[in-house]
Formats: sequence, structure tokens, C-alpha cells
Amino acid sequence: MKIGFCIVNYSNKPVEEVCKIVSGKGYEAIEIPSYKDNGQIDSGQLLQPGEAAKFKKMVHSYGLELSAISNHPESLLVLGPYGVDTDSICPGTKEEKREYGKKSLIKSAQLANALEVPVVVAFSGIENFGHINDWPYPGGWAEEEKRFVENYLPVFDKFKEYGVKVAFEPHPNNIIYDTHTALRCLELCGYHPSYGINFDPANLLTSGINLQTFIDELGDRIVAVHAKDCELVEHNMMKGGLMMQGEWGRLDRSLRFRIPGWGSIDWKKIITELYMVGFDGAYNYEHEDVTMSIEDGVEKTIAFLKPLMIKAPYEARTDKLFQK
Repeated sequence: MKIGFCIVNYSNKPVEEVCKIVSGKGYEAIEIPSYKDNGQIDSGQLLQPGEAAKFKKMVHSYGLELSAISNHPESLLVLGPYGVDTDSICPGTKEEKREYGKKSLIKSAQLANALEVPVVVAFSGIENFGHINDWPYPGGWAEEEKRFVENYLPVFDKFKEYGVKVAFEPHPNNIIYDTHTALRCLELCGYHPSYGINFDPANLLTSGINLQTFIDELGDRIVAVHAKDCELVEHNMMKGGLMMQGEWGRLDRSLRFRIPGWGSIDWKKIITELYMVGFDGAYNYEHEDVTMSIEDGVEKTIAFLKPLMIKAPYEARTDKLFQK
């Protein structure tokens, strides 16, 4: 197990500067972005001959490994939403956005292959999340599922060619947002080997599910993890519930994304359950805590999580009491 760092936490800093900072704080891995205009990584440049090897050498020189590539915004376009909702990501028609999303996600797989990174973290997207309700159109969700199969199977096949997995991050306004939908989409794609999950406990907690159950049900399909907490603000729950709308910094918000250890997630239980299903990778810290600075989060997260990392498996007792 390792503590990783999403370098977009410091999106205003060059990659090497981020590597220097976080390695000095005790982080051991980084998750890098691949989408256009992220300000840190130029995917096209890294795909030029010799550039991937040069980049890996730089990262490794700081004692870090590359744990994941993220393409959250552009992967969303594979299923939507479309229209004005995603014009800031890619202007154009529904068809143009969808093709752009597919090409971008496949290019991320190509980059992951070049950098020897096992996963690309993505949003699954959905054209109309309102179809979660079967009124006024009972057939709406089935149509979303059909679009998932039609659009993602070719993408999964390309990922398989590159030896990389898509790590879908469950999230509201996506077809994959809880345990049922993660399992259902896995079934819909015929249990494709490229289908994986990025376990973000904070996002999942917003749906009210049991996190340990999610881990047990998805098992080895969990191929990446985000270290992000969520606080269920009890004194606001009676007003806002789990689906409260509004700006994340509101005082009366019923949910708040927090740094690990400052929310409602029991990290010892989560780490234990993940280890039990075979996950032994990086916990990539993602800062979305509106109550404190990134600098606060960087220091407090490593101090909290580092002692919780399991270094080696149980050896089993061999004294006389346990001998058969």
C-alpha cells in the first residue's frame, strides 16, 4: 500500500515541482491528468518518441511511481450530458462530443501504455440522470444502459489492446454511481476485462450506500482508489438530505467533501476491506475540502493515512497452540 497524490491538487504548479513537494512530504505515487488544457501534462508531447521514458525517469528520481492517469472531464462525453452542460469541455453537437470523448479516452489508454500505468480513471457519464426515476418515462434508464454498451464496448476493446483498465469513478450524474449500477454495468459489458472501478468513498457516501459492501461486491474490479472523505453534517441532514443542491461551501450544506480523517468515513475499516479483496495499490489523495487550504490537506492527509497503511500480510501463528 502507498499514499499517492493527484497532481491536479496543485494544478498551478509544474509537474516536477509537485513531485519535489509531495515526495518531500512522504507521498509515494502520483496520479496525473491527460485531458486537454490541464496545465500540467501534454499527452501528445509525452507520446512522442523517447518522451515517456524521460518523464518516467524524472518521476522515479523523486522516489515516486505513476499510479494512475485521470481523464474525468472528457470521458464524461462518451455518454453525456450534452448541450450547454459540457460546452466548456468540448463545444459541438452530441455526436461530435461523443466521438471526442471516445478518442480522448483511448488516447489516455495509449499514454498509460507508454508510461506503464495500469489504469485510466474516468467518469462513465449519462445523457439524462433524471432517468433514475421511472416517471414520466419508464424506459429511460434502459435506454441509458443501451448507450453504455454501444459506446463503451469498443473503448474497452481498445483498452485491452493497450493492456490498460478503465477505472470508472462512481459519482452522481453518471450511469455508475452506487453498488447496483457498478455491478449492472459490469454485467452489461459481459464482464469485460478492461472494466474497473476507481473507489472514491466520498462520492459513494453521497448515495447512502455501505462502503464495505461495495468493496466486497466489486472485489478485484477495484483497481484504483481516491483518498477523499465525506462528512455527513448531521445537523443539516434534516433539511438537505443526501441529494442537497447548492454550492459546496454553504454553511447549511448536508454533505461536505473533506480530507481523510475529517469526515464520516471509517478509514481503518475501508483499508482493511480493500486489503481483504486484494487491493494493495496507491490511495491517491484528492483535495476537494472547502474548509481548508491545499497546504493544510497535504500535511494532514499524509500524517493521518501513513500509519494506517498495511505493510505486509498476516504470517499466521506457528506456535504450538496453532499447530495441527
